[in-house]
Amino acid sequence: MSLEMLTDLYEFSMANGYYQTLPHDKQARFDVFYRNAPDEDSFVLSAGLMQIIEEVKNWHFTKEDIDYLRALNKFSDEFLTFLKDAKNKCTINAMTEGTPLLPREPFLTISGPLIEVQLLETLVLNIFNHQSLIATKAWQITHAAQGRAVMEFGARRAQGPDAATYGARAAIIGGCTSTSNVLAGQKFNIPVAGTMAHAWIESFPDELTAFKAWAKIYPDTASLLVDTYDVVKSGVPNAIKVFQELKAQGHRPLSIRIDSGDITRLAKKARQMLDDAGLSEVKITASNALDAHIVKSLLNEEAPIDNFGIGERLITSSSSPVLGGVYKMSALENKGQWVPKIKISNSREKITLPGNKQVYRLYSRNDPKHAFADIIALADEKLRDKITAIDSDVHATSDVVTLTDFTARPLLHQVLAGQKAAPIETDTFAIQKYAKEQIAELPEETKRLVNPDHYPVYLTKKLADLQKKLIAEYEEVKL
Repeated sequence: MSLEMLTDLYEFSMANGYYQTLPHDKQARFDVFYRNAPDEDSFVLSAGLMQIIEEVKNWHFTKEDIDYLRALNKFSDEFLTFLKDAKNKCTINAMTEGTPLLPREPFLTISGPLIEVQLLETLVLNIFNHQSLIATKAWQITHAAQGRAVMEFGARRAQGPDAATYGARAAIIGGCTSTSNVLAGQKFNIPVAGTMAHAWIESFPDELTAFKAWAKIYPDTASLLVDTYDVVKSGVPNAIKVFQELKAQGHRPLSIRIDSGDITRLAKKARQMLDDAGLSEVKITASNALDAHIVKSLLNEEAPIDNFGIGERLITSSSSPVLGGVYKMSALENKGQWVPKIKISNSREKITLPGNKQVYRLYSRNDPKHAFADIIALADEKLRDKITAIDSDVHATSDVVTLTDFTARPLLHQVLAGQKAAPIETDTFAIQKYAKEQIAELPEETKRLVNPDHYPVYLTKKLADLQKKLIAEYEEVKL
């Protein structure tokens, strides 16, 4: 499906207006960032860059697109002719996919002709907001699982095929080990996993017959769903019989899955029964509307669970289903010069950061493996060894700090210029590995699932002064 038309109508209305009132090659720059992390977390795990680059690189309108736009009777023929021949001329600087992203930091900046950059807003935000949301939720769940495998099981509950498929990819970036979604497995080279539904067992005269039939077909990957009737009285006893037969035939039984009831109580009883039967190698998988807090609770209760299958509460991020990423102009070209732009609001947190920017992750020289803060600077600034910085958190009680004895790693890099894309990592598990490494660098207290500590994001004095200057200029005009 072509996504060029995945654009709010007002974007086309503004682009049509730009075409009729401003130079067609007038350049603009926009930032993509968020203000608040979902579930009151301290950071967002960024995802979606691969698809953003792919879509923006190949951006164009078909004859059918132009015919539809013409039929709306809202746009000039000259503008539609312009769109018919348009191809991407934009440049994107972005963080590496899988980088932990803090509030107000640009995940990417996009520069190019104002008309084109404006038309890309909805598409870019749609991809970034959804995939970063799911990657972040997956991180929360896999973090709670304490190293146990987490399988993404949510395709049937996702909000549509695209959300299911790209959501599965984002879940892998966030730490999941596999997906039940075969299309995602095919498209992104992700391991696929799954066992059976209750309908399999109900299709046979009894549970034992159903288990034996399954084991005959899949003797080396037999994972049995034991809660169709009664986990303790029939499910586990019947599974034990089948597993013992498999072992006698030289096969290695795999696991049981519990999908309902008191998971802790049932898992403990099942573990005891399996061990007593000489089946200590058989794993226990838990599913049934789990999320990070339930997983954490189960493990706190010492439930002997080896794997988790997580569906609806992962793929929909049901506890916090929206990431409010925004797309805001930061600079506009005027007579060959870039002019910083700002959006001002009565709400301090909605005042934007003007100008072309770079984001740096700061590490102590004495502890180069652990980050202690980020700083947003103007792109043409050179960070000195000693910096006066301003906390970007509008609620900070002490906002001015002095930073010394650090090393700084820039996070924004050019990834696309017109139709030429820079090499980026596309292997989903390589991105997952990178994400784990980057998260490991953050302070432990910022990774708590409940009441995480604030990870500081600072502004350089030069950037903060530019923001104040533009606000003051607006106030003068208003007076």
